[in-house]
Amino acid sequence: MASHLSPARRQIYSPLRIVVTLLILVVVWGTLGYWIIGRVEGHHWRAFDCLYMTIITLTTVGYGEALDLSRSTAGRVYTIVLLLIGCGIVLYCFSTITAFFVEGNLSEIFWRRKMERAIDALQHHYIVCGAGETGIHVVEELYRTQRPFVVVERDPERVEALQQRREVLVCEGDAEDSKTLLAAGIKRARGLVAALPEDKDNIFVVITARQLNPNLRIIAKGILPESREKLLRAGADAVVSPNFIGGLRLASELIRPRVVSFLDTMLRDRARVIRVEEVTLPSGSPLAGKKIRDSRIYERTGLLVVAMQYEGEETFIYNPGPEAELRPGCTLIVLGEMNQVQRLRELAGAVT
Repeated sequence: MASHLSPARRQIYSPLRIVVTLLILVVVWGTLGYWIIGRVEGHHWRAFDCLYMTIITLTTVGYGEALDLSRSTAGRVYTIVLLLIGCGIVLYCFSTITAFFVEGNLSEIFWRRKMERAIDALQHHYIVCGAGETGIHVVEELYRTQRPFVVVERDPERVEALQQRREVLVCEGDAEDSKTLLAAGIKRARGLVAALPEDKDNIFVVITARQLNPNLRIIAKGILPESREKLLRAGADAVVSPNFIGGLRLASELIRPRVVSFLDTMLRDRARVIRVEEVTLPSGSPLAGKKIRDSRIYERTGLLVVAMQYEGEETFIYNPGPEAELRPGCTLIVLGEMNQVQRLRELAGAVT
């Protein structure tokens, strides 16, 4: 990650680069000037003495002249020029460094380094490409359900808004750039959401992400109907159309308003985070081979098992009875709070 600098980091480091470059140039200029004057006038001043003379001139410390300029008119004129121009440059450099500390840029660098280290430490996390009108809701859901995730966003205003919440990890840059996705840890990620405003951009993100991580689960936003097949061919595992979802919501509000109200209340409840979640039983799970009744899932976690699906089958068993058998690889669809879901994952030995 250290080799990939975001626009914000380049903006922070740019004044420092200018300051360091100016200081080096003015010191080299001063040293070289004295050395050339000495050679021309036959004094043969040492390079170190020329450097020392330049430093005490620029800093105006007045320790005494390291070079004998009493017989060198050119040397005195050069010193005057060095004082007028060089001291102005040094003053500018020190004022820039002071402003760098006073304005908090140093703490900003430390915080960004801390964030980069946090991203580097992530495993099996999610990447959200685009925090616009659609992506921000993905961010909110991942945050509320305590999933590890990184946001990739190129809009400076959105990046700044996300950074106000220090818990959110942000990688500023273009999601279509493989360097940005690598900085977001795509090699170690579990899933990615392509939620950019334009379908063509999402297609490019899907292609890039699939090349970087063939095992990644990729969900893409598709606005135009014809974009669905293109996104799937590009490598997306699923495509979500905001227009299609919006149409279903309109119909549901019309014919089943209480159901919609129930789901909205569940999703927007600030006091409790209740979700319909999935838990897959791994091979060797302590629950595998038991019946739902014997597993005592409700008594031990408080979760309701609303459906289940056996590995390799496409159909679901809705509202499974107490005699339903739990097998390795089967997926339980449960309803409850996130801490209850986490408890079930621990009981099942499932990866969080």
